[in-house]
Amino acid sequence: MLILTRRVGEIIRINDDISVQVLSVSGQQVKLGVVAPETVAVHREEIYQRIQAERVTDSAA
Repeated sequence: MLILTRRVGEIIRINDDISVQVLSVSGQQVKLGVVAPETVAVHREEIYQRIQAERVTDSAA
């Protein structure tokens, strides 16, 4: 795992077409902004896990 340190307003670039910006930090919470093409799915981990579980359920039916 690559670990990067950024401050509010700073950006992490992933390839040419994805960027992640630190918008704010408040206590234990970090707010990120993600710019990515519409073809790239961006989800919080718990939402991604739910989508994957639904796919397994749908394919088993």
